[in-house]
Amino acid sequence: MKLYIQLIISMFLLSAGIFIHGQNLKITDANTFFEIRKYYEDFPENDKRALPYVNIYLKKAKKEVDYEEMLQGYRDAVFFSEDKTLKLKYSDSCVSNILKSKNNKLISEAYLGKGIIYYFFYKQYQPALNEYLKAYEYSKNIDDDFLRYRIIYHLGVVKSYLGYYDDALKLFKECSKHFEKLARSNIHPNLKFNNKKGYLNSLHQQIICYGELGNYSKSDSLIHVGLSALKSSQEYDLEKAYFLKCLGISNFRKKEYQKAIQNLNFALPELKKINDFTWTSVIYYYLGKSAEKMNKKDLVVPYFIKVDSIFQKEKFIIPELRGNYESLINYYHTIKNPEKELYYTKQLLNADNIINKDYQYLSNKIHKEYDTKSLLERQKQLENNNSLGLIFLIIAAFLILLLIIIIIHRKRNEKEILRKYIELEKRIIDHKESAEKIAVTSYSVKENRTGIPDAVLNDILEKLNSFEKRKDFIKKGLTQQELAKNFSTNTTYLSQVINESKGKNFNAYLNELRIGYITQKLYHNPKFLDYTVEGLSQKCGISSRKNFSDLFQEINGMRPTDFIKQRKKEFEEKGNTSTPVASSKS
Repeated sequence: MKLYIQLIISMFLLSAGIFIHGQNLKITDANTFFEIRKYYEDFPENDKRALPYVNIYLKKAKKEVDYEEMLQGYRDAVFFSEDKTLKLKYSDSCVSNILKSKNNKLISEAYLGKGIIYYFFYKQYQPALNEYLKAYEYSKNIDDDFLRYRIIYHLGVVKSYLGYYDDALKLFKECSKHFEKLARSNIHPNLKFNNKKGYLNSLHQQIICYGELGNYSKSDSLIHVGLSALKSSQEYDLEKAYFLKCLGISNFRKKEYQKAIQNLNFALPELKKINDFTWTSVIYYYLGKSAEKMNKKDLVVPYFIKVDSIFQKEKFIIPELRGNYESLINYYHTIKNPEKELYYTKQLLNADNIINKDYQYLSNKIHKEYDTKSLLERQKQLENNNSLGLIFLIIAAFLILLLIIIIIHRKRNEKEILRKYIELEKRIIDHKESAEKIAVTSYSVKENRTGIPDAVLNDILEKLNSFEKRKDFIKKGLTQQELAKNFSTNTTYLSQVINESKGKNFNAYLNELRIGYITQKLYHNPKFLDYTVEGLSQKCGISSRKNFSDLFQEINGMRPTDFIKQRKKEFEEKGNTSTPVASSKS
């Protein structure tokens, strides 16, 4: 989750030191920087005893207008300051002063440090991203790959947290490749150590992204790669904890609840040690869910309450933990404790406010069992629970009526979905011998109405046939111009042939091939049922998730999620135990 916590924080953060009066220091700014730093560099993090010496160090750097030492002084000041508010003020002062240096490398490091404070200490991803982007801009023309890839890594972290998993994955792969190459090279042991940490943390972030995209086989594979790389090492306890955390979540997904509890508990101490409250919360949540699945009722609620305690303290939550409050609300509603139910309803609303603020992209996609409107209605109902009688009966009657309407609507919707599924299934079976070639119109040279020479027409038709057989249409970003070039013809001829032979324009032709291809895969290959909609769109070459869903419904008459649900149900009814059980979101 963090790119080598000690190194990152000590290398990028920090700001102006505070001189503590009344102490008889044995050094002055007449000493060398090396001599001054020897007095305090061995103090532990957040130890304010170091600050008087840091103040002297900074005073000397400013007096001599030595910007490199000034940056080091600010780093040290933040590292040894206890209060995160001071850390942010110091980093801001650092940026202001280092900007005067006109040195892009130093300025880039200063902005990166400020971004890390927003990210690590405040979990404020939007301002963190702003600082990282400034750091990246200043790093473009400097000769320091290590700094540049640290920036890229942190850009990826923020993108991942905001839900841009595909974009983040590209950055983490780039970082992983760079750090792994240096970690395996013949360089100084300290540099080798830092680059291996960078490689391991980049692997961890890839695991998170693949998991969110529903590619569990890839995420599980990288967990194995990470743990294998650490088998004989005693230097990377934190990185090992992150991999064990991922393994525990994977165990839970596979219904290996005892293993999940074991691995999550192994990971927990290291994450608590560095106050990584985000992943600590996630571990508590999955410990609670695992205990719930194992029917250990006495452990479930205490774990969920620990998640809430962290949320109260840190005022931060990620969308994955929203279910924690839904479980608590259901629990206290079941045991008829309206006070607790009201409290956790309010907490869920508070959580939604934070999610909607920091996760605008992601919060629109996550499934909400309790939407904001119903939560507010429930909150009002609970707060006025003394006004029962007639009001209660009216509300109850209204809710019952609403429930009946919802049930009727749902039944009708389910019947309609089933009808459409049966129709689509029949089309799939009818076209089994020519999979992925839906609605293709036969055409021959004899019917040539295009004005194109017969030889040219024949050549284009043969190449289109080969294009379909090789499934070249799943290439992302394919254009008519590119295909015409590949066919050694022009776009006018290609467009005319497609219009006449296929009965549609190029875009419609390409879309039907792609949707036909992925529909066949979903029907005949159960593994594809475990993909998210984003993953399926990537598999067939369609760039956007929304565009994919719209095209799937337009061509097949039903949403991809409805088709997947029906196909899974069909497998389950046949007793096919290999059918995936993870659901997709549309």
